[in-house]
Amino acid sequence: MKKLIAVASFTFILLVSCTPKASTSAVGSSTSTAEQIAQGKTIFENSCAKCHKLPDPTSHNPVQWVGIMNSMAPKAKLNDDQHQWVYDYIISVKK
Repeated sequence: MKKLIAVASFTFILLVSCTPKASTSAVGSSTSTAEQIAQGKTIFENSCAKCHKLPDPTSHNPVQWVGIMNSMAPKAKLNDDQHQWVYDYIISVKK
């Protein structure tokens, strides 16, 4: 009986840990205006190109861009608004 409870508990924990988090549901939805997205494009082209070749915005999906942006925005010294505008610009570019 203890073995059954342990297996059921492990299965439950595994299933819960594999479900998508609520914060990823907003990925892909823009919260910026068209003007802010245009500003994001300018920031992307000017700030990011200072250190490396600009990546193709269509080279990654929106979820991947979250991780990339979270690691690169502090290096580019972007504030929260700028971070959001650049992200919204990147995900607005269509393949």
